[in-house]
Amino acid sequence: MQAIDKDWTKTEKKIAQVAFQKAYEQEVSALMKDVKDKINHISDLEDLWRLHDYLSARRHDIDGKYDYRYSVLIFVFSQLVREGWLSLADLEGLEPAKQKKVAALARM
Repeated sequence: MQAIDKDWTKTEKKIAQVAFQKAYEQEVSALMKDVKDKINHISDLEDLWRLHDYLSARRHDIDGKYDYRYSVLIFVFSQLVREGWLSLADLEGLEPAKQKKVAALARM
């Protein structure tokens, strides 16, 4: 176990996993809805290439954002709160110091 893992209790790890998964599923669901809408408006090859570029950019964004290492999880959660994929209520049960850090970083 890495030293940073010791900063997260078993209960906090469960809360974090649920929150992380919730945000990921919400964002992926929104992306799929958006892509389905874009597909319905493809009328030429250029539209198809734009969709390809959009998907590539979104994949890069999502793959980079959802990092479940405990050493960066506070930053991940703050970004997800700032973007609206999570609320601070989703993180209830984490120690107050972690919740305050997420809230402060989300306001930046």
